Amino acid sequence: MVLGDLPLESGEAIRDFEISYVTHGVPADDNTILVLTAIGSTHHRLDFLIGPGRPLDPDRHFIICIDAIGNGLTTSPSNSRMQPHLSFPRFTFRDMVASQQRLLDALGVERLASVVGASMGGMQALQWAVSDPDRMRSIVALVPMARTRPWSVAMNEVARRILMADSGFPSGPYGAGFEAWAAMTRVITNREPGALEGVATDAIPGLVEQAIGSARRMGADPLDWIYQSWAYDAHDVGTTSSFGGDTAAALRTVKAPTLLLIPRLDLYNPVDDAIEAATLIPNATLVRLDGHAGHAVAADTSPQLADIRGTIGEFLVRHAGRA
Repeated sequence: MVLGDLPLESGEAIRDFEISYVTHGVPADDNTILVLTAIGSTHHRLDFLIGPGRPLDPDRHFIICIDAIGNGLTTSPSNSRMQPHLSFPRFTFRDMVASQQRLLDALGVERLASVVGASMGGMQALQWAVSDPDRMRSIVALVPMARTRPWSVAMNEVARRILMADSGFPSGPYGAGFEAWAAMTRVITNREPGALEGVATDAIPGLVEQAIGSARRMGADPLDWIYQSWAYDAHDVGTTSSFGGDTAAALRTVKAPTLLLIPRLDLYNPVDDAIEAATLIPNATLVRLDGHAGHAVAADTSPQLADIRGTIGEFLVRHAGRA
């Protein structure tokens, strides 16, 4: 949908802004669920939760999956006609939320049964809960942070340096730098050590190659990822207007029942942040899954997939219905 120029928190604007989204189901009786995307991903990111008999069931819900600024489908450095590549302005998670609010307003959606997201999507969901607390009846945030921790910033900075060292930066084609970035983000930060315990040492190179191949097939633009990672680094619900940088104060204003789902160990988004957020959000449920999936516990390959679907499904039955 074409939304015109999108003003940003920085005072700049994204020109000729278009937002990409897909829907499942039919709107009725305040049954809309908003689904948000992770860093470098598209509206397919949470497909494993969508479908008949799954937590996000099109027979019961009207599901809107919105592509975040900078993911290559919504206006991004890679596809902007007026502000291509490095001329694209930097943006924040609150800018993402503002663009999503404009879309929902244009679609006539006033209330949400839930806002659901994983990783960067879960972080946007928490920002939604602070920015527009009366609009939703529930929040489901998988592997999120309310405030990006220094460890995550360091992971992003290392990944950016790898990409920027590629001879194809910033507009491609990318070679060795892309491969190293894909290996780092998909094999290292997306897992945890226990996830590889059953893998033979001589099979590791093949595992890395598979990760690189998967990244290439997805076709994500590295510069788009870099821009989203800058927004990731700056994330803090406490810097929302009127909170003066007080993350705890911002989280205490969340009104919707909130499900926070995390693994035992996360090498991208440290679990301590969600644990702390659960003590501050007035009606929060924290679920910590056993196993060694790490950050990828919230992916379609997760060995805990059945547990995740069951937990989210039960939570939405309790909290996403009409009050």
